Amino acid sequence: MLHTDFVKAARGRSRLRFAAAVTAIALLAGAGPAAGTAPRPTGEAAAAPTAYNPTAVTLGWTKVVEGLSKPVLVTHAGDASGRLFIVEQSGRIRVFKGGSLLAAPFLNLSASISTGSEQGLLGLAFHPSFETNGKFYVNLTLKDGTTAINEYRVTTNPDVVDWRTGRRIMTIAQPYPNHNGGHLAFGPDGYLYIGMGDGGSAGDPGNRAQNLNSLLGKMLRINANLPSASGARNYRIPQTNPYVDKTGLDEIWARGLRNPWRFSFDRATGDLWIGDVGQNRYEEVDVSRAVSGLNAGRGTNYGWRIMEGRHCYNPSSCSSGGKVLPIVEYGHAVSGEDNCSVTGGYVYRGSAYPALVGAYVFGDYCSGRVWTISATATYPPVRVEHLNSGFNISSFGEDEAGQLYVVFLQGLVYKLTAAPK
Repeated sequence: MLHTDFVKAARGRSRLRFAAAVTAIALLAGAGPAAGTAPRPTGEAAAAPTAYNPTAVTLGWTKVVEGLSKPVLVTHAGDASGRLFIVEQSGRIRVFKGGSLLAAPFLNLSASISTGSEQGLLGLAFHPSFETNGKFYVNLTLKDGTTAINEYRVTTNPDVVDWRTGRRIMTIAQPYPNHNGGHLAFGPDGYLYIGMGDGGSAGDPGNRAQNLNSLLGKMLRINANLPSASGARNYRIPQTNPYVDKTGLDEIWARGLRNPWRFSFDRATGDLWIGDVGQNRYEEVDVSRAVSGLNAGRGTNYGWRIMEGRHCYNPSSCSSGGKVLPIVEYGHAVSGEDNCSVTGGYVYRGSAYPALVGAYVFGDYCSGRVWTISATATYPPVRVEHLNSGFNISSFGEDEAGQLYVVFLQGLVYKLTAAPK
C-alpha cells in the first residue's frame, strides 16, 4: 500500500523483537492564520526544544490496540477527550476510547473508495477548532482512483459521524493507482497541508514532481475554511503561497516529492518533517526549518525525479543546486530484512519520557526498523536503530499529550516508551 514496487506480503510473525545492535553515523559539524482557526490544544505545555542524544536512550513499546483492518494512521482530535482515531485503509475510522476499541466506526466510507494497489482511505486531520466546530478532513481515493479531500462534521453523537455531512473540498486526478501520498495535517499557521505523490508508475514518467503546472509530487497548502472569492472552489488559496501571482499552480507549497508517506510539524518549533519514499535504492527524510514557527518548506524543491535521496536519478549527472537534500538517506539492501519504504514520523515533545524529548522517530515499512535522530541535527546525523518489529510499519502517530504510537498494517497499534541508558 505504500510502495508497490517493493511491497512485501505481511509476514505474520508471532511476536515483536527488539534489535540488539545499535548503529551510529558520525555527526558533522509568513503566513497569517487561516480565518476561523485557533491554535490546537495540546493537553499540556509544549516542551522547549532540547538536544537529544540517540545513543543515550532505550526505546520500547507496548500494545494498545489489535484486531484492526489495515490501519494506516493514528491521531487525536485536540478536544481533550483522550480518544485515539485510527484510520483503516479499507475505509473506516475507528475510535479507541477509555481503553477499548468501539464497535461502531467513527465514519465508514468503505462503499465510496477504491482499494487496489496503494489506494483507499489514507489520511485524516481534525480542524484546529474541532472542539467547537466539529469539522475534520479525510484523504481518500474514489472508485475511479481520483484523490478526493472531503470535509465531515460531528453532529449529535461525538463518536459516530453521519457520512451525509460530507462536503467535497477538492479532487486531483491520478494517472496510476500508486503514489497517492495521502497524508493531511494542519500546520501551525492554521492552514491544511496535503501531501501528494507523483502520480505513480515508476521513475515519475511524466516528470510531474518538478512540473509547477501539476499538483502531483507536491506539498499543497489551502485554507479549508472558506470557498474561493468567485465560488468556483470549496477552498481558498492563502495569498502567501509561493506561486500566487507567479508561474505555477497557486495551491503548491513545495515540490519535488515522490511519495510523501507521512509528514509532521514539530509542535515545539514548527519544523516540517517528511518521509519521502524512494525508487530502487534510497529512502529519505526531509526537514525544512520554520522561521519564527512558520513557513517551513515554503517554495522548497526536494529534488525528485532529478534526485533520489542525495544522488542523481534522472538525468544520471545532475546539479543539486536549488534543491533541499534530505537530512537522512538510507539504502534498501542491508544485513537482515531489506528496507524498502520509509515511514515518516514525529518529533517527540511529550513529558512522559524526558530522555526522548527532541527525538525525531521514524521507520521502514518493509523491515520494521525504528530509528531516531536529533531534531536539531545537521547532515549526516547520528542515526540509531532502536527496535525491529518484524511487521510492516504503516504509520506513526501522536496523541494529544504528544505521546507517540507505531501502527502496523497487520492490525496493531503500539505505544512507544523510552528510558535513559
